[in-house]
Amino acid sequence: MNNLLENISNPADLRKLNPEQLMQLAKELRAFIIDIVATKEGHLGASLGVVEITIAIHYLFDTPNDLLVWDVGHQAYGHKILTGRRDNFHTNRQFGGIAGFPSINESPFDAFGVGHSSTSISAALGMAIASNLKGETEKQHIAVIGDASIASGMAFEALNHAGVSNANLLIILNDNAIGIDPSVGAVKEYLTRVKTDKRLAVQNNIIKALNFDYSGPIDGHDLPKLLKELERLKPVKGPKFLHVITTKGKGLQQAEDDQVTYHAPGKFDKISGERIKKEENYYTKYQDVFGKTIVELAAKNDKIVGITPAMLTGSSLKFMMEKYPERTFDVGIAEQHAVTLAAGMAAQGLIPFCNIYSTFLQRAYDQVIHDVALQNLPVVFCLDRAGLVGEDGATHHGVFDLAYLRCIPNLILFAPRNEIELRNILYTAQLGLKNPIAIRYPRGKGTIIDWLKPFKKIEIGKGIQLKQGTKTAVLSIGTIAKNVSEAINLSKKSDEIAHFDMRFVKPLDEKLLHTIFSEYKAIITIEDGTIKGGFGSAILEFASENNYKHKIKTIGIPDEFIEHGSISKLQHKLGLNIENLKFTIENLI
Repeated sequence: MNNLLENISNPADLRKLNPEQLMQLAKELRAFIIDIVATKEGHLGASLGVVEITIAIHYLFDTPNDLLVWDVGHQAYGHKILTGRRDNFHTNRQFGGIAGFPSINESPFDAFGVGHSSTSISAALGMAIASNLKGETEKQHIAVIGDASIASGMAFEALNHAGVSNANLLIILNDNAIGIDPSVGAVKEYLTRVKTDKRLAVQNNIIKALNFDYSGPIDGHDLPKLLKELERLKPVKGPKFLHVITTKGKGLQQAEDDQVTYHAPGKFDKISGERIKKEENYYTKYQDVFGKTIVELAAKNDKIVGITPAMLTGSSLKFMMEKYPERTFDVGIAEQHAVTLAAGMAAQGLIPFCNIYSTFLQRAYDQVIHDVALQNLPVVFCLDRAGLVGEDGATHHGVFDLAYLRCIPNLILFAPRNEIELRNILYTAQLGLKNPIAIRYPRGKGTIIDWLKPFKKIEIGKGIQLKQGTKTAVLSIGTIAKNVSEAINLSKKSDEIAHFDMRFVKPLDEKLLHTIFSEYKAIITIEDGTIKGGFGSAILEFASENNYKHKIKTIGIPDEFIEHGSISKLQHKLGLNIENLKFTIENLI
């Protein structure tokens, strides 16, 4: 049998096939995704689940003239392969290669860039309204969104607007009952009932009540049914909604059986599906240091509660859910709600540890200011995935948190340099702080094997000296301290270089800073966050306020969005690796 996929460079080629050939194409597309992701890694399960949906959309609609917006983008691998990126798909998420998510700069078929969830309906609705205003009333606008994403507040806001518009908008709900972790909440339970009680599709239907032309639920792996229903909906004017049932990981048994692990399984055997064991690493992930420490603290302090917006596994709050389910809350993809929920709990005397990825807290900025900091409620924000995160790229790098948080009154801002410091600040945070605190730490493993030490209270606003020196002071914040320390130790001018871990970006240790500025001629600040408004800016402000005239050099993330690639390659490119730091520090001396 001829390989159909080899002859498809774009959707125009796809449309030359007979409908009867599409099931064969679906098998080939799944096999191609599995073949590449098995060796290159990436997000597997979501894309396998939407193969038929992807083929059906590009077969029936005139993409890219008709506009297709994917939600999150984990599910868009098949889309990328069918839209001119088959031959370089092996570079997916690699440094210098194609992005792991749809990117508006990468292809005209990527109508909108997506890395965070629940944006697709708003974007597609905006495009549909624009088409109406331009007189392009026949243009189609399609948003593909998952059942976890549609439960987010932003998606509901867009549904609420779309339902009273005359926009030519088709929303396809890819309902597989799982995001990264299993979906949660009343919407998920409603969708489950719709699947088993078809009367709900007709009566008491939430989507119909919002003025959508609702159809479904239908089997998302039945291509003939999909094609038939999409053909029917295509000429229907106004907002339309197709409810499609799929299986995440479809086509690879292990991915179907263990959907959480095979969301992004790492390398695996493409035939058996078995994951390939990585070289044994005795260090612990920072997220597990958090997860295990909070369980230990919760055992002694019954006021502690844990909150996460759909990241139980990713944050390792799953450990607390297993031990204390009544005190652990997965609120779904709802960062704004998570923050204000934590504020409400804190207002009533609980100690909420609100664990949100650094890049996702951006979605709840007003709540951090208005609901937490303005009222000075002692919420503990645990910001996982801070700094560079690697292959997920610009949508996920947590490089803005130091800058966007340090300008907020009342908020304490701390970055541990290692696992023991993380453990001790978590302990300190539940001892009765009078202010909210944000603790930011990176993705990946730490550097200390024996981090399970007895707890020690950290003095708020207190920095420490890591190494003495005679001429130049290097000030670092967070885990970049490891690269800095090694760079200094390798330097021929090591004796001249002192190293300080400031620990707190807010409040700054002003007593220590006065000592530093009185003893050293030059100051270098190093961070893995943006230098615009970040830690280095805080030191520059201190110097200005106190009339210090020192030479000060700030090193960190430049004022640009950083591409995807391994953390080591990105650090090398940005000058944050050991060798480049050594060179830079020596030159400044």
